Amino acid sequence: MREKTNCNYCGEKLTRKLLEDRARLFCEKCNEPIYENPVPATCLVTIDDKKRVLLVKRNVEPKAGFWCLPGGFIELGENPEEAALRELEEETGLKGKIEMLLGVSSNQNKQYNTVLIVGYLVRNYSGIICTGYDASDAAWFYHKDIPEIAFQSHTQFIRMFYAVYGE
Repeated sequence: MREKTNCNYCGEKLTRKLLEDRARLFCEKCNEPIYENPVPATCLVTIDDKKRVLLVKRNVEPKAGFWCLPGGFIELGENPEEAALRELEEETGLKGKIEMLLGVSSNQNKQYNTVLIVGYLVRNYSGIICTGYDASDAAWFYHKDIPEIAFQSHTQFIRMFYAVYGE
């Protein structure tokens, strides 16, 4: 992972200081610590009437070529639910309605360090599957036929659904 070297606000070179019992990046000019936090993202366990889960094949790194749940980063000004439904539509062409929050998890990432993921369940959706720019394919899978999933947190959310609702 690349480390920040300059302040986002004034451009001054950053140092490290022990603050709040942690070595943190610090801008001497602004006299402020640079807090580094997880990057927020969402994903959706979308289920059809046959209890199949919708997966997309990643067209971008990390894990290009692997299957995962539809999802992505939360943009500024969006709440997690809006971001999840936007990503569902961008990656699959489907419009959905969130039924419930499945949970919150995290993945380690070479570029962002920690990605915090909010997982939702969707069983009410409409439209015809049509993949977007960052997915090369989208398909429904029965629980027993699910391929290797790109991210551990996505596997965790899929397992949560099937543990509660059965196969």
